[in-house]
Amino acid sequence: MISIVAWIGGVAFVTTILLPAVRRMKEPRERVSFFEHIEKKFAWQARATTVLAGISGFYITTVWDLWDRFLSAGYWWMHTMVLVWLVFTVMLFIAEPLFLHRWFLVKARQDPEGTFRIIERLHWILLAISTLTTFGAVAGSHGMMP
Repeated sequence: MISIVAWIGGVAFVTTILLPAVRRMKEPRERVSFFEHIEKKFAWQARATTVLAGISGFYITTVWDLWDRFLSAGYWWMHTMVLVWLVFTVMLFIAEPLFLHRWFLVKARQDPEGTFRIIERLHWILLAISTLTTFGAVAGSHGMMP
């Protein structure tokens, strides 16, 4: 749970505090590079907490033998936890280092305002899905889901 709090809390901070501050403080041409500079400092935390969340989730599912829950739509939050984890894992360990970072830099040179809007929009989508999943997981694990 601690890794989830640190991971999704970091996403919430970046989305609700950092990105709006960057939008207010920097000119369009500076936004993406400044944001990337700051976000690089969070990258180790995001990667570490994502790995810890995946390991602990797999461990709990295995030790408590919860695999059959993936066969039931009533445990939708189990499916979304894995989906959210996969999206972040692919973004942090595959897409960003292999091509996404360079793509955003090229796009930012062509359209700095539009690129920053894409970054903001993606963060809001990831935060919304993560928040819904966290709510579902807490409610579901406490027997509050049908």
